[in-house]
Amino acid sequence: MNAPRPRTLLAVGETMAMIVPSVFTSVVDAAFFLVEAGGAESNVATHVASAGHRAVWFSRLGSDPLGHRVAQQLRSRGVDVSTVGWDDTRPTGVYVKNPGAGVTYYRRGSAASALSRSDADDIDLAGVDVLHVSGITAAISDTAREFLEQLMRRAREAGVRISFDVNHRLPLWDAAAAAPVLLALAQRADTVFTGRDEAETLWATATADDVRTLLPDVDELVVKDGDVGATAFTGEGRVFVPALVVDVVEPVGAGDAFAGGYVAALLSDASTRDRLTAGHAFAARTLMSLTDTVEGSYA
Repeated sequence: MNAPRPRTLLAVGETMAMIVPSVFTSVVDAAFFLVEAGGAESNVATHVASAGHRAVWFSRLGSDPLGHRVAQQLRSRGVDVSTVGWDDTRPTGVYVKNPGAGVTYYRRGSAASALSRSDADDIDLAGVDVLHVSGITAAISDTAREFLEQLMRRAREAGVRISFDVNHRLPLWDAAAAAPVLLALAQRADTVFTGRDEAETLWATATADDVRTLLPDVDELVVKDGDVGATAFTGEGRVFVPALVVDVVEPVGAGDAFAGGYVAALLSDASTRDRLTAGHAFAARTLMSLTDTVEGSYA
């Protein structure tokens, strides 16, 4: 009897070199730093790989030492980076995480910002079960937005499930510009992740139920509400699971971890409640770390 084909996630979007102090202190005062791969979609891929599924990541990286370091780190964490595009003229983006005080981006003109419709046409979707993308790609350049729209269109035509994290990044674009674009992208997806506060900023929806009213036709809508919990709306109804109580070291990356845990459970055909529970478990581990992902397996 043939073994079942492993389930596959394709995560697509910019990953940067993330610089963070090696201990919890400010960038100004730190003596030593870590240089890690950091990007919303590749973070999800890393978490899915850690759960034992096949995870592929695609984007463009600068053909520079930071780009090769990013690819090497993702590969070492079980992510397939064999299809990554290398750019000889544009750099790998960088962001600096200042623990407890947010992040600073250096990504203008990056290799990933040059993603275009032709890149989307070249991506092989054969054997892909879930495509995971986020609103960040739509924000980094006009051509990257065209890339994202074309890739989602191709995935829909190929019958690939589309997972979309709204991921509004205020440093990239304000709410007025982002709101209609992100809403249109969410309406094209099968699984949508958004924060309750994020949705309120974008669309003036005060509650999870308000978000569902705005997006009634999304097959699976997940609304996260920080340390309160998360609500999933599916054809079977509404499910809420409270968040875990943890000592938070650094919140950046927890949303990606939640999505990674949820998608990993989705690939395992877990129930809605178990998918939410997995999301919270993955997020809790990341909340207790300085980096966006943590070493070790969830499998």
